[in-house]
Amino acid sequence: MKIFSISDLHLSINNPKPMDIFGPAWDNYVDKIIEDWKEKVSDEDVVLIAGDISWAMKLEDAKPDIDLISALPGKKIIIRGNHDYWWKSISGVRALLPENFFALQNDHVVIENYIFCGTRGWQVPENNFKTAEDEKIFNREIIRLELSLSSANAAREKLLEEGKDAKLICMIHYPPFNSKLERSAFTDLFKKYGVSSVVYGHLHGNRSRFKFITEMEGVKYYLTSCDLVENKLVQIN
Repeated sequence: MKIFSISDLHLSINNPKPMDIFGPAWDNYVDKIIEDWKEKVSDEDVVLIAGDISWAMKLEDAKPDIDLISALPGKKIIIRGNHDYWWKSISGVRALLPENFFALQNDHVVIENYIFCGTRGWQVPENNFKTAEDEKIFNREIIRLELSLSSANAAREKLLEEGKDAKLICMIHYPPFNSKLERSAFTDLFKKYGVSSVVYGHLHGNRSRFKFITEMEGVKYYLTSCDLVENKLVQIN
């Protein structure tokens, strides 16, 4: 089983929204993603999608975008991004998803000896929070992340008892550190729970501004925003 990731697909099949206004990286980007996906992924593999899946505002309007992803090979695991306004309740999202398509919220998914968990996250400040509301949302996301990691840790202990080499992989939409790549409450939790790899997205623009793989305190972080990775899935080692 191989594990891949990509994020920020910003699909809009039901109500087309042109993305090429944001630059040439978005020209025919969906076709490029699909072509690369089909070349790389088998039905036994897993693809992680770290948020900003659809521009839809309502759950029913997101269904064509979910159907497009569902038709591609592999098992899929998603988290909510800041633009996923259609994601109102986890029960509603899960009712929309077909077999082997999973949504994470305060919990985890086990596939073979891998445990996947995650949360949306929030902007890590450069110094202080801009507003009290920012700090409130940030702290709420920390709680959600620990709920997910705690549930994943219980699953890992069970796998270890069965003699399996359990590995924990986490998804977060926002970068879990600031532009200086400084530690945060998010990265501290990843270290505390022994996470192997973290995938994230949200960032866009000039590719030279970002570091695509970051290692911090034994955890490897992968930036997977589709426009920054040339609309190709990133394999998670």
